[in-house]
Amino acid sequence: MKPKFVKEKKHEQAFREFIKMFYVCFIIQFLIKFPPMSQPLLGLRTTIYRVADIEKAKIWYSDFLGIEPYFDEPFYVGYNVAGYELGLQPDAKNEAKVDGVITYWGVNEVQEVFQNLLSSGAKSYEEPNEVGGGIIVAAVKDPWDNVLGIIYNPHFSLA
Repeated sequence: MKPKFVKEKKHEQAFREFIKMFYVCFIIQFLIKFPPMSQPLLGLRTTIYRVADIEKAKIWYSDFLGIEPYFDEPFYVGYNVAGYELGLQPDAKNEAKVDGVITYWGVNEVQEVFQNLLSSGAKSYEEPNEVGGGIIVAAVKDPWDNVLGIIYNPHFSLA
């Protein structure tokens, strides 16, 4: 009887191993066909500011950014700002802007950039202030009433 019992046990082990392998193969095939959801957002790509006079806005933003647009058409002006796009779109009505979402552009010296923006004709929207952990933010409204945020964040890295 003992040999029969040992033989049955080997079959049970083999069957369990078969089920494990079947399950692993099934999971692999399932994941290949239906990969798990990764983060839905890949990161910031473009921020668009609507302006009543795109030619004047192009001059203002070119002066502030210190670069010329890489894309310059009557319907859209685009700047490559450290790999991110700052876009200008004409809006003849210059309708009320939404203040609910603010894009903060990274800078090394918030106070200096804030003062440069004010001297270029922007209006203060949020005075420079530390919000904790050495993070400093500020915001202005450009001459077309768009909110333009700036931030120094020593904890943030693109790498």
